[in-house]
Amino acid sequence: MTVVGPFGLSVRDQALEADVQTGLAAVEAGLLDATKSDVPFITEAAQHLVRAGGKRFRPLLVMLASQFGDPYAPGVVPAAVVVELTHLATLYHDDVMDEAEVRRGVASANARWGNSVAVLTGDFLFARASHILADLGPDAVRVQAEAFERLVTGQILETAGPRDGRDPVAHYLDVVGGKTASLVAVSCRFGAMTSGADESVVDILTQYGERLGVAFQLADDVLDIASDSHESGKVPGTDLREGIPTLPVLLLRAQAEAHGSPDDLALVELLDGDLADDERLAEALRLLRAHPALEQARRDTVRYAQEARATLTPLPEGYAKSALIELCDAVVHRAG
Repeated sequence: MTVVGPFGLSVRDQALEADVQTGLAAVEAGLLDATKSDVPFITEAAQHLVRAGGKRFRPLLVMLASQFGDPYAPGVVPAAVVVELTHLATLYHDDVMDEAEVRRGVASANARWGNSVAVLTGDFLFARASHILADLGPDAVRVQAEAFERLVTGQILETAGPRDGRDPVAHYLDVVGGKTASLVAVSCRFGAMTSGADESVVDILTQYGERLGVAFQLADDVLDIASDSHESGKVPGTDLREGIPTLPVLLLRAQAEAHGSPDDLALVELLDGDLADDERLAEALRLLRAHPALEQARRDTVRYAQEARATLTPLPEGYAKSALIELCDAVVHRAG
């Protein structure tokens, strides 16, 4: 039993382990190749986050989904490179929008080279992903275009905020569906599509990825508050300090608005204040960790992970299906 991929996923079959490890190694080589330019500075900027590492969660899903067809089909690895390049490109853009200074333990591209270079590097990665995608055929191009539209829509919805009368929690779940779940779903879809799996299997794995993607983001929301370590890849309270809305905070605000508890209102006031002060941030984290909103966010994370798991029921039993189920369990474990 070997640990591969994010969250210490255990693969219980030597053949599957070999396929996954070989596939991920090929993806890594493909990422480095795709981020090379005749201009050395562009190569340096484009490979900045590639070389910083990462979970490679989306390529892993491509590899596992391909097991339901021919995992050695020529389009599988390029599809995994496409989804990871797309993900990396969004990180360059996100860091500019969030004014982030650190990403994956290194200085963000915008902190190192400025916003203009970071945005343009993200665009370069999108262009390279599109170039690879063109060789996968018009269906793959269409799937990626639809996912990219959802991703951008999710980002716009987050920036604009909920319209008047719209439930902020429901709005946030729409944002998560676009920003995160869309690309996770495409990872599963591409893995199945490029391996030649049956259309019914492609649909099942796409639905699985959609629900897993939401669970994955909600687990990160919980970790930002509940973690005492760097499990999320960020210092706990980073989203709080930056004023980024997360599910536990939105649930707290909804409860404060509905019931008007003095303690809840005081906590909301604290969150709306200046959390650049370490003591104020620590106090906000302490109170949120003890608040029922955090446990509700955990339950919502579990619910989406359980829904993802349930979608896999019609698929044939096997090590690949077991690995996908274990990913659901791993996401839940991250949320405590």
